[in-house]
Parts: sequence; C-alpha cells; structure tokens
Amino acid sequence: MTPSPARTVLVSVLSLTALLAAASGCSLGAFAERPTADSPTGGPSAPAASPAGAPKLTEAQAQAALITPADLGDSWVPTQGAATWRDGLLKAASDNPGCQGLLDAVYTEELFGAGARTRAATGLDDGLDGAQLRYQILTAGPAAVDRTLAWLKTLPERCGQFTATATGGYVQSVEVAEATLPAVGDARQGLRITLTGGTEDGELTELTVDVAAVRVGDDAIALTNGGLGHVASDATQLAAHLGARRLEEVRKQGRVQV
Repeated sequence: MTPSPARTVLVSVLSLTALLAAASGCSLGAFAERPTADSPTGGPSAPAASPAGAPKLTEAQAQAALITPADLGDSWVPTQGAATWRDGLLKAASDNPGCQGLLDAVYTEELFGAGARTRAATGLDDGLDGAQLRYQILTAGPAAVDRTLAWLKTLPERCGQFTATATGGYVQSVEVAEATLPAVGDARQGLRITLTGGTEDGELTELTVDVAAVRVGDDAIALTNGGLGHVASDATQLAAHLGARRLEEVRKQGRVQV
C-alpha cells in the first residue's frame, strides 16, 4: 500500500531528527513517548518555570510559528471552510456533563476554555481522504494549560464509551481513547474520539477526530484532525511535532532579539 504523504514527511523528519541527535551526542527520547505522570493524580509533570522577564509572543511571531500545507504533504491545502460533519455529527448532546464538556470544547475549538487567547490559527484540508486539521497557538498560562492537560488525561477512563445525540436527532456511540503524541514541548496530551451511528435513512456514519494539546513555555498548541471514516494519525503527530519545534524556535528568537 502506498504510504500517505504525511507519513512520508513524518519519516523524513524523524530520520533528520535522529541524525541531529546522534551528531550532538544528545538523545531526544522516543518519538512516541507519553506524557510524564509523576503526580498522584496521574496528571502531567509540574510546569517548567519560564525564564525571568521572558517576552510575550507577538502576533507576528505566532503567525510565523503556524504549520503550513507544505509541512504535511502535497495533498494538503488551505481550508475552504468548516467541514459539514462539524455541525452534522460533532455538534452533539450527551446526558453525561463531563463528556459533554469534551464534545463542546472540540466543536467550539475552545480546548483551553473561553478565557484562553488565540494568537494565531489556521485550517488545512486533505484532498486525499477529506480530513480537516484545525491548528491554534494560544496563550492561557502554564498552570491553566496543565489543568486542561490533566483533565484530558482522565477522559479515556471517564468517557471511554458514552452516547450522544446529533443535531439530526439520531444517537451516536462515542469512544474516547488516549492517542500517542511525539515527545515535544513541556507537556502534552492526545485523544482519539470516534463517533458512530446511523441516520433515519439507515445510512451508517463514522467520524474520527484526533485531539492534541501541547504546552510550550507560556504558550500552547491545540489541534484537531478529523474526518469521516478512519483518519490516519500521521498528520496529527507530524503537525504536533513540527508545530511545537517551530514554536520553541520562535520563542528562542524572540528572547534573543529583546
């Protein structure tokens, strides 16, 4: 089977990263390393202290740190608008308040809450399988971001399986599982949400949405990658990997220029 463009780019990035690590004598760790869970509650490790007087990310810097279609492969292009499944399937109601919070956060693109400030955002569409990736760089503060990461980490157990009613009135079965993310940033958490159901006409529906959240210093990355049917995780991992590295570099350059 021909590998997807995102997988091809991902392998190339990882190969280059490994060569650079070997040349410097420093290990970057396993790409698929999961978040550290040293606390009794199983949440992410304590936030790293920001350098004293570290400058805030400017709007121009945030824009420069965004991922682009070229990062993911030839099949990716700037989005042409919100995918129809967002309102048709993702906008759903559950009797479980905790699980409803997850659906609402993903649908409204407010993973870190309404108080988080979006510094830059972009949307990309995959012409091969119809997936849509939404990517944001936000400022919410390390403590607030880590609370969100800790909350996300509990959801595979708390909301592993539940039901939700789509706007069309039909019931969907929802599954939430932990998703592996690359070991980038100061803390991170990933989920895979799958909604399956059927319309009144008997048409079967399946929506898969990857969710990734990464803290980089005082800033954060939130991304979703969703589509009908099975969605390959390559683009999600690649976007998180390249996006976090790019944001780290932009933040370093900002400190040097001050």
